[in-house]
Amino acid sequence: MREYITHDWFTILTAFGIFALAFAKYINTLRFSDFISIIGNSKYLKIYSKDQKFIDPFDGLLFLNLAFSGSIFLFFCYSTFISPLTFELISFLKLLLAVATVVIIKTLLERLIASLFEIDSIIDSYLFQKITFLNYSGLVLIIANILLLYTNTNSKIVIIASFTLIFLINLIGFITSFKNHQKIINQNFFYFLLYLCALEIAPYVLLYKVISEYNV
Repeated sequence: MREYITHDWFTILTAFGIFALAFAKYINTLRFSDFISIIGNSKYLKIYSKDQKFIDPFDGLLFLNLAFSGSIFLFFCYSTFISPLTFELISFLKLLLAVATVVIIKTLLERLIASLFEIDSIIDSYLFQKITFLNYSGLVLIIANILLLYTNTNSKIVIIASFTLIFLINLIGFITSFKNHQKIINQNFFYFLLYLCALEIAPYVLLYKVISEYNV
């Protein structure tokens, strides 16, 4: 009975993720098409980075899918490689909140630092690129979750392949950002290393700690 309950809740949350993607496409079909083809095509970044908003409904919908899909995927990762989990809704919602909170607070903190050092334009461009590739990873996650939920494909293979693909997607995003700001980074390489440690690595270490203490 409990397996059916888990499956049902994950089906509902996956449906929310798909709905968020569908609604994003509905409110801006052209932008969604450009977003889908972002790998190997810089058109999306060039066009839409110029018209950023602090709260962007399109990015917000993509982020909803990322949060839902990412939480389900992490649940499967923990159950597959660390210890089998028994699903409890409250505990899972805490995991979902942790995933969303880490990403949101990290982004707000980066914007705050940019304002303090008066480098808003540079950081805004960098954050837009990074968030775009992170949201693109949500497409991989939702496909991975569907495979994990509804097929008999080996879970370890799906998870490892998904992690590899997500790593490559975000590596492409990082390299793109690095190239666009290479001159500034070379001039301030020490601060760039501090940034990587404080704002790119530490938050995910914190998230890992939260997940490792996740007990259902």
